[in-house]
Amino acid sequence: MSEAPPGKVEERHSPVKRAAFAVCLALLAVTLAALGTWQVQRLAWKRDLIARVDERVHAAAVPAPARADWDKVNAGDDEYRRVNVAGRLANDKETLVYASTALGPGYWVMTPLMLADGTAILINRGFVPTDRRDPATRREGQVHGPVEITGLMRMTEPKGSLLQSNDVGTDRWYSRDVAAIAQKRGVVAVAPYFIDADATANPGGLPVGGLTIIHFPNNHLVYAITWYGLAAMALALLVFILRVEIGRDRHG
Repeated sequence: MSEAPPGKVEERHSPVKRAAFAVCLALLAVTLAALGTWQVQRLAWKRDLIARVDERVHAAAVPAPARADWDKVNAGDDEYRRVNVAGRLANDKETLVYASTALGPGYWVMTPLMLADGTAILINRGFVPTDRRDPATRREGQVHGPVEITGLMRMTEPKGSLLQSNDVGTDRWYSRDVAAIAQKRGVVAVAPYFIDADATANPGGLPVGGLTIIHFPNNHLVYAITWYGLAAMALALLVFILRVEIGRDRHG
């Protein structure tokens, strides 16, 4: 039996290859369009999140969640909620957490606030520069007696930052890990969140509160346009291939 000439084999197989390529392009266009639609949905979610957080930040302060409500606390409903709470600062149990702020490098002063019911809430009292990390250099700010603090609820930051892990053994902290800090300082019955104190001035000027940065990256529209653009390119190439095939069929 004689074999078909190479040219005939290539001619017979090329339509199949082109058809497979066209199917792949169609699937690619559908996938890219789906990714674009997903980003549009993410854009709506992000805008809603920003609106809700903005409303919380500018709302009147409400009492911080008490122990009975701790199990209901979550980032979606409570992050950046403006709250107030009264108690006594346990200054001897403060913890310094490394911070890089608009005021330069230094530390957040995290101090347990002891409440009348025996529970505690970790308070981020604000920022101190590196040369004022020693409480002895800011004695005026070590407030004694009853205090009332207003600020924003924040969720715990377990284990450390993206770049460095907390070293509990050497007391070096790079994130505000509520449970770990409380355990290290021997504070029991502590709330699962902490509070960023507002800009109300502390005696002596330190710590400096009110430095919470609220920023949500929102690039979803750019991503959606990119995915839809790529989908359109894949679709245009598919149309071109189909037109070429149709032209070949007409001219035999």
